[in-house]
Amino acid sequence: MPELALLRRVVVGLALAMGLGIAAIAAILWLRLSQPPLPVLPAAITLPAGARAAAVTFARDWTVVVTDAGAILLYDRAGTLRQSVVPDA
Repeated sequence: MPELALLRRVVVGLALAMGLGIAAIAAILWLRLSQPPLPVLPAAITLPAGARAAAVTFARDWTVVVTDAGAILLYDRAGTLRQSVVPDA
């Protein structure tokens, strides 16, 4: 019967390891999925009235914002709107 006691300890140890692994995966998913989908725009950047950001890209000297209407807004480091482009449909 000592073999069964060893087997029982091995099974309990494996079950605990599996439970800790599932808890770790759940924690990682919760942390990753609770982050906002878009990065926060710097406070110096103000979008035009009624525009909402659909995509944001940060470059070395520029911040590019694509609005939900499809307009591309190019801001400099100070948050000043430098160029606005509306692509042809």
